[in-house]
Amino acid sequence: MTIAHKAAFTSGNFAANLMAQMFSAYIVYYYVDILGVRPAHVGIVMVLHGLVGAVLNPLFGYTSDRIRTRWGRRVPYITFGMLPLAAVFTLLWIPLTSGPELIWYFLVIVLIYDVLYVLVILNYSALFPEMFVSVKERASASSWKQMFGILGMIAGVAVPPLIYVTYGWQSMGLLFGFISAVSLSLIVWGAHENKLAAVPAMGFWNAIRYTWSNRAFFIYVLGGFLVQLTFALLPAAIPFFTKYVLRESELANTVMLGTVFMTAIPFVYFWGRLTNRYGPRKVMLATIICYAASLSPLLWVTSSVAAYITSAGIGIGLAGIIVLLEVLLAEVIDDDEQRTGARREGMFFGMNGFIIRFGISLQAIIMSVILENSGYQAQAATQPGSALVGIRLMLAGIPIAALLLAFICFYLYPLRTGRTR
Repeated sequence: MTIAHKAAFTSGNFAANLMAQMFSAYIVYYYVDILGVRPAHVGIVMVLHGLVGAVLNPLFGYTSDRIRTRWGRRVPYITFGMLPLAAVFTLLWIPLTSGPELIWYFLVIVLIYDVLYVLVILNYSALFPEMFVSVKERASASSWKQMFGILGMIAGVAVPPLIYVTYGWQSMGLLFGFISAVSLSLIVWGAHENKLAAVPAMGFWNAIRYTWSNRAFFIYVLGGFLVQLTFALLPAAIPFFTKYVLRESELANTVMLGTVFMTAIPFVYFWGRLTNRYGPRKVMLATIICYAASLSPLLWVTSSVAAYITSAGIGIGLAGIIVLLEVLLAEVIDDDEQRTGARREGMFFGMNGFIIRFGISLQAIIMSVILENSGYQAQAATQPGSALVGIRLMLAGIPIAALLLAFICFYLYPLRTGRTR
């Protein structure tokens, strides 16, 4: 594989993270605080969003494992789904109705977005273990991929305030929809698929049962769920934190989130090199400790400067986690191939997505429950002290608790650089 093809393939993570993080960070804020939809109603839609995505992930993963075409198992889905996905993502930010009908528009567009996002991004993710086979190759490719992913996070969570404050939310949606379409198109040019890979013979329900019986995968996915919950809560809570706790303008979101991700970029290579030397499990444990410790100041800081310094520390730990999640899952898939004789990337990424989607639903539940019951008032000039405490819990308290549980999971993870203990 040439450097150009490697760069093109890994750059697809820019669009994947741009859409996912922009959706996670701003969709609740946009529909609740800007458009005025009740938090409880948005919370219900987000729970349905998580449930539908959860069901689609293993279904699409199983299908892409088994259906072989002359263009491959994964690439056709990416090719035919990428432009519709970018178009529907744009429509999320351009509501074509208002008033009581707005919540129904939100529901329909979110569900269509779910189908297309899972179809494209699951198959993109499933190509990673097949294209990069050694720990060294995976650590290097994951560093590239996550560097582009972090740039996508920056574009998705730090840049939007620069656009919507000046040009409006609709213009922001059009711009980022177009950028996503361009980024996704690069995947097809850079992808290299093994068209002779063995197709699994087991049926759908047997595939699910066998996947869950894999101890390494069960432990991995539980720890990954807890970590991904923190990724969902952090960017979604920051707009509330900067507006009501720091009492800063919308541009403070850009500074705080931008600091997190700009700090993370050089550290993806740092954690990648440590992974080559010490193995993914040990390095994952170190990154979780670093990440949890860096979140703790957000429980009490009141100044913008302190919040920005804290954000830089968060970026260091976050960089390692996003590099290692994919490397660890690739280890699980390799171990499964030794047991079954077939490559089942689609099912493993699908079942992983099945669980992770519940993290998005749990994020929506946590935020809607806290906002509904803490005295929060949409667009109020000031919030009561109970609401400010709730915002800090969403941003740091609950994520720290989740990370402590994730540490236990990865401590029990049984694979050691591809070997079972």
